[in-house]
Amino acid sequence: MTNKHSIKRGVSFYSFQEEYFLRQMSLEDIIATTAKLGIPGVEIIPDQMIRGYPNIPDSFVKQWHGWMEKYERTPVCIDMFLDWNKYDGRIMTTEERVESIKMDIINANKLGCSVIRVIHDAEPEILEGLAPIAEKYNVKLALEIHAPSFYDSPLEQRLIEMFDHVQSPYLCFTLDLGVFCKKLPRVASERFLREGMKPEIVEYLVDGYNNGTLPKSNELSRRDAGLADKIMEMGGRKEDVYWAYMGTHMIYAEPRKMLPYLKYTSHIHGKFYEMVDDQTEFSIPYDEIIPILIEGGYEGYIDSEYEGNRWIQDAFDVDSTEQVRRHQAMLKSLLGEE
Repeated sequence: MTNKHSIKRGVSFYSFQEEYFLRQMSLEDIIATTAKLGIPGVEIIPDQMIRGYPNIPDSFVKQWHGWMEKYERTPVCIDMFLDWNKYDGRIMTTEERVESIKMDIINANKLGCSVIRVIHDAEPEILEGLAPIAEKYNVKLALEIHAPSFYDSPLEQRLIEMFDHVQSPYLCFTLDLGVFCKKLPRVASERFLREGMKPEIVEYLVDGYNNGTLPKSNELSRRDAGLADKIMEMGGRKEDVYWAYMGTHMIYAEPRKMLPYLKYTSHIHGKFYEMVDDQTEFSIPYDEIIPILIEGGYEGYIDSEYEGNRWIQDAFDVDSTEQVRRHQAMLKSLLGEE
């Protein structure tokens, strides 16, 4: 494959959450690891990794840019969150949500990041109102498309209508590649077994997901969805229903369906659950996805986002660095870098 594209590689620090939480890796350790692995771009989770956020001390800003220079990395994106319930007894008002995202925009600019991964449930009206601020600080507001939603979901269609009306390059999407989960991750089904689920129920869930016959998580509120009843009929427990619902949160969309929407997409989360020994992802067909991104002219970063950690941490040591290394090796190969 030739390198006739402008796609760049990065990594979300979300990938290292296990080691960071256990204090096995500091923020600088993570940045140093990205340099060791040859990953050009970095994406930080400021609520988790910057003490006092959203009030960032000048000392941290100086240290951050010092790290970027020392390890020769490029800051790309911050992940923002709207903690609607941060105030006792009430949720955030619209004005408070606007101010919260405005602070994220200013902070992204301070850290040298040109993209904010916007949490999925930010309303189109709020983002539209923030377009002038985003342009002023040269920061794109890229709302995340995440399973079980896709470009054709109701909120995303409202956003596209707004994008077309406003015509601002600073309003766009982050696409999470978990929407192309073709097989139920093996790390999930193996966790089901460790949690005591009957093998025949696990087999039913794996076969049902892989064949597209299980109800998706956005259908599970319907009483007639049937999944919980089926599990209980098979001798399952309430805990099994909980684990099954976690598994059905994943979806598979046909990758070519994203082509008409790539013009609205400025950032990508390269979701992965398990990189196997041959440097392919067990569940997500990257060899089908990357060529379509190239065909569609996507020009932003693909940031590796490891999420298998949460499925194995009950029984195994998590080695996020090795998983990210394999994922980046796969990306390099598919992007024609080697």
